[in-house]
Amino acid sequence: MARKKIIAGNWKMNMTPSEAVKLVEELKPLVATEDADVVFCVPAIDIIPAMEAAKGSNIEIGAENMYFEEKGAFTGEISPAMLTDVGVKYVVLGHSERREYFAETSETVNKKMLKAFEHGLTPIMCCGETLEQREQGVTMDFIRQQVKVGFLNVTAAQAAISVIAYEPIWAIGTGKTATTAQAQEVCKAIRECIAEIYDEATAAAIRIQYGGSVNAATAPELFVQPDIDGGLVGGAALKPDFGKIVNWK
Repeated sequence: MARKKIIAGNWKMNMTPSEAVKLVEELKPLVATEDADVVFCVPAIDIIPAMEAAKGSNIEIGAENMYFEEKGAFTGEISPAMLTDVGVKYVVLGHSERREYFAETSETVNKKMLKAFEHGLTPIMCCGETLEQREQGVTMDFIRQQVKVGFLNVTAAQAAISVIAYEPIWAIGTGKTATTAQAQEVCKAIRECIAEIYDEATAAAIRIQYGGSVNAATAPELFVQPDIDGGLVGGAALKPDFGKIVNWK
């Protein structure tokens, strides 16, 4: 069975609640499709108003992060139960910005992965290399390590419904984009890594996104690649252009 595309917008630290409602209302008619799952991963304070605004549409509202504990003295963090209570189904974990600015590691990402599954959340686990790592020729080694540690103790059934987002760090917000061949090559290697950890059936089921300055012009070429199952979209997800990315065919 063909994998359904999943196209997610990662809003990052943008959009106040009132701006979020306005953007969802604007994008609702532009992203209407049955060909792909459409997810807006928004700042925590925007989740509830965005969800209200998205009612009756095909848009799922996801979170940009969560903590790996149920509750407690973790000031400023958000628990998985807080997300599921309002109807969140997807959560971005291990984005390169979280790893770089907030000292997240593959080990903490793994803890979050396991906790997300406990609560029935679908993780969008991010991985990707720096420009230095690409130039040193260690891209595949580095990403395989991120995937293997991230999926430690995750069952095959859980892995099959997961989403992995490959985002070369050097192509996020820089205007640089990996070539289609580069993106496909790494997404294929990620799928092969999942096959090694689990089996071919799990690897065939898992959805792998490409992220890194995806826009309306690059999406069609990227999304026809055999191992690219959609995109994790940054800046372009905050504009009407996101509709063109979702309806890329």
